[in-house]
Amino acid sequence: MGASDSKLVFKQGIFRLSEDKIIPADDPYWASFWELPESTEDIFSLFSPNDIRRTRDTALENLETLILAITSRLFILRHHPSFPDPEFAPERDALNCIRILTRILPYVYEAEQLQPWEDKFFWGVRRKRTRKAALARDVLFDESQEELAKLEAAGEEFEEVKPLAEELIDTLIDMLFFADFTLPRPQNSKNKVTYAIWQSGVGCNTSVGTTKEFESNRTEILRLLLTLTSQSMYMSANLLPVQGVKAISYIVTCPDKQVVLSTLCSLLNTTLKYNPASWKIPYNVQVFKDPKQILVTYALQFLLVILLYPIPETDPAHAKKNFYRHFLGRLHRPQDFQFITDGMTRILNAPLNASSSYIPGNPTKFTSEMIMLFWEITQCNKRFRSFIIDTGRSHDFLVLIIFYAIEYKLDASKQGVVRMCVFLLQTLSVEPNFGKNLNKRFEAQETLPPTIRLQNFNGTYADFLIHSIYNIITTSQGKLTAIYPALLAVINNIAAYLENLSAAASSKLLQLFSSMSSPGFLLANDSNHALLQSLLESINAIIEHQFIRNPNFVYAVLRNQKKFEALRSFTLESGREEIERMNRRRKERHDPNDLSESRRGSADSIRSPTISHPRAPALSDVPEEDGTFAIGDDEDEDTDDDHRPTPAESTPTEQPSRTGSVSSSVDDAVPTQLRGMSEKARGKMPAGMPTFSRQNSTTSLSSYATAGFSINGAFEPTPQWIDSWLTDLPLHTILTLLDQLAPLLPASKRSSTDTPTASILNIIQLAKVTGIEPSPIRIQYFEWSPLSLGWYESLLWGFAFTSEMQVQKGTVGVWNGTAIKLFRVEAVAPSGPSLSSPRGAVDAVGSNIVSRIGNLNLRGVGSGGSTQDAQSPASEAPERPQISRTGTGDGSRLGLVRTAII
Repeated sequence: MGASDSKLVFKQGIFRLSEDKIIPADDPYWASFWELPESTEDIFSLFSPNDIRRTRDTALENLETLILAITSRLFILRHHPSFPDPEFAPERDALNCIRILTRILPYVYEAEQLQPWEDKFFWGVRRKRTRKAALARDVLFDESQEELAKLEAAGEEFEEVKPLAEELIDTLIDMLFFADFTLPRPQNSKNKVTYAIWQSGVGCNTSVGTTKEFESNRTEILRLLLTLTSQSMYMSANLLPVQGVKAISYIVTCPDKQVVLSTLCSLLNTTLKYNPASWKIPYNVQVFKDPKQILVTYALQFLLVILLYPIPETDPAHAKKNFYRHFLGRLHRPQDFQFITDGMTRILNAPLNASSSYIPGNPTKFTSEMIMLFWEITQCNKRFRSFIIDTGRSHDFLVLIIFYAIEYKLDASKQGVVRMCVFLLQTLSVEPNFGKNLNKRFEAQETLPPTIRLQNFNGTYADFLIHSIYNIITTSQGKLTAIYPALLAVINNIAAYLENLSAAASSKLLQLFSSMSSPGFLLANDSNHALLQSLLESINAIIEHQFIRNPNFVYAVLRNQKKFEALRSFTLESGREEIERMNRRRKERHDPNDLSESRRGSADSIRSPTISHPRAPALSDVPEEDGTFAIGDDEDEDTDDDHRPTPAESTPTEQPSRTGSVSSSVDDAVPTQLRGMSEKARGKMPAGMPTFSRQNSTTSLSSYATAGFSINGAFEPTPQWIDSWLTDLPLHTILTLLDQLAPLLPASKRSSTDTPTASILNIIQLAKVTGIEPSPIRIQYFEWSPLSLGWYESLLWGFAFTSEMQVQKGTVGVWNGTAIKLFRVEAVAPSGPSLSSPRGAVDAVGSNIVSRIGNLNLRGVGSGGSTQDAQSPASEAPERPQISRTGTGDGSRLGLVRTAII
């Protein structure tokens, strides 16, 4: 039969699934599902979403029989002594079974009404004929439970076996290590399944060898394992960490140490040995497929799915541990850490290298996942944390993390990555040696990408980090208010170890203080005072522990004397008067023809976090012109204030998403930290190392907000509310310092610039300050909560969804067009230079290439029109027996969709 004929027969067979009410289980028709398709594309283009949903909703018995037929055939092949023999146990049959399951499972998961059936069918205890009875009757595949009851009554012999889903997962894991299917045949071994690690690296010094076919088969299996675990996508973010996913729970609690270690090391080594620089073909951004990259992407994503998974307390397996995470945390050999560090650095460095090149190369799709892997290892393996800090590699990762945070800070679809980068920095900053090592001088700034390069920089890594945090806060246009506490926590955690801060970095810290102590900021909502408190604690830590070694910083504090003193007498009335005064000054100075001012006001701002209220308070009542935010101006006002980023009016830039999605409306779902509190309260906290456990967390998301007052749902500050926190502001150390140093450096002697003279620095260093005792060094720990776990898992599955939907780059679009609940899928216009829309220095070259391959559809299916929202099932016309070249069959428009995971 020709290829076209077989496709037509296969498509007609698909129609029969929903047209015939009950197809007998022993009908030879079922074999067509593993015998007729010739490729993955055949299945994904011919077996359309409409076909699957129609069968699911009108002929569930047939869908059940199909799954039984497919899984039974796969189990038979796995145990067949000749597999993969082309005649007796063909490899093609196994691959088609895997592909069919990959195609239909998302449509089972999206149907909420099928949850009871799915639990019983996949996870209920099964009975099946004994092997002897099955061989005697030449059974094609397992019968339904109803059929089994009839046969048992007729005297057949049966045995209880694992639930269907468990046997399927066991079979797939075995097939990842199957001789002549995914691994070479071992010498002197009769076992078909040998848990040999695929690549050299962690746990293995020599590779076992591979072929393109073996790697292609691994890709197919990993894609199905990802699909099985992707039931996560069809739960809401608040339900997922509580309910969990049975398939993932079963995988991570596998008691067989050899299986766990072989799988863990195979996935880890395959990912970390990938070298995107080995590509030799340029301009392949949208045209060429890289099978190796697809395998690595699936391996990394599946590895992350099982590593970051917390077993819910409601799960029967809760008493067990996640063995994959456990053994990753047990790694200890320096050579393993070196291998992991080199692999992650190589992949994360690729975009930095590309940003300085005029010739586009192959973009690495999984840099976000690699950041997540780095964060996972730093959380679960304290030896690894010590290794990267003590060997100085933390400096490399610091630069990489800052690059991604700044590069993506204005990209709405990448806000989750930015937040993850900041939380990763906080995780690292709890280590004392991390803060101490930041005092190393930062060389070779000129080699950095322009987005993070500091002009004329001659400072330390600490200076670089403070500049970068300041830039993230002041240039993110209010998109990152939810992680202001984490950014300030990073500063707080390193403050006691900072030495020789530059004048520029010191000025940035005090500019943050000016902004956060302004009445407009403090009165905007009921939690901004906590940010000020956290920053004041950082200032205290520098003064108390490193006074002598930071004359530039002490000088910056002195220049802001009146702003600190004004906080002591801050009242609601004085705050509102100051706001009104600033509004009048702004109106008097406002020139509608001054474009530079309008640009400055809209581009650079410190926005007010809106953690507990849906309305974003405006910061229009802080000055845009002079940049002074004190209740009373200093006499020695900074002359460069006009060039500072200034607060602009804050408006709700992101609307709450619909139910079940994860977007900016779940700002308080991000992890919290033990934030700024009074010295008395801090003294009661137990000292000790941070705990990175993601289970049994008692963190309250509302802990960030102090008791506030609301009128008609809007925050309204009161004198009582101000009194509840003002007295706890840690001002004693700073005011004591000012009282003793200010007479030595009166305003008339203070420089009009940020950089102090040598004589001023000498006065500061020789000064004898009394009454300031170093407080115990305390750090703001990183903590998890169920809501933050929901955010984190939605972030990972958002990565998986967006990378899988790019069918033209070699994937199949497993979840395209299904009813995702974990996050929202939005239609957006493509942005930035691309092969089909080049910009800049490569315009001529790019245009020439586009003209030469103009017949290819570079923009995906249909460059115009609206994109179907993946939240709702696709509405399609009845299918005709034809073959789609897109390989999706669901009409998704590539390049026009993003996930909204903030």
